[in-house]
Amino acid sequence: MNTPVENGLNHAADTRKAAYAVVLIAIGVALAPYTSFPVLIAKINPTQHFVNVLGAVLLGPWWALLIAAVIAAIRNAMGVGTLLAFPGGMIGAFLAGWFYRWKKNVIHAAIGEVAGTGLIAPVVSALFVAPVLMGKAIPFLALIPSFLASTIVGAILGVMALRLLKRAGVIDF
Repeated sequence: MNTPVENGLNHAADTRKAAYAVVLIAIGVALAPYTSFPVLIAKINPTQHFVNVLGAVLLGPWWALLIAAVIAAIRNAMGVGTLLAFPGGMIGAFLAGWFYRWKKNVIHAAIGEVAGTGLIAPVVSALFVAPVLMGKAIPFLALIPSFLASTIVGAILGVMALRLLKRAGVIDF
């Protein structure tokens, strides 16, 4: 008879991943009112990108994307985010996880976060989210500085946190 682990099911690992995701969502939501502020035409939140890097390294690209989506939804419900938080968080989170899975290096996770949020998300935001969902025309070149500033700060903090947690023996990646 096959055990759950032999069948590819590891409930303990799935439960641990879900618990990490809940904690990361809680961190992102709890800190959002204190770390969200307007820069030029966007409301930025470096904590989102900090959480994205942690989620990407600890859980992978799909979990990181889910965490970013949940945080964006809750931030919007709380009034400390805009619809730009969805592409701004989700694209960077997924690329951070994908880059980390590809290179197994936290710096590459940070690079994926910055590329996704700082370069790709402004294009998606300006061409789809702003005109279709927000009824606004926003030039993507106007979003790049805000998105880049937010993601660079958050990604650096994420890398520092991961290195400190590893040095303390709390996590191993």
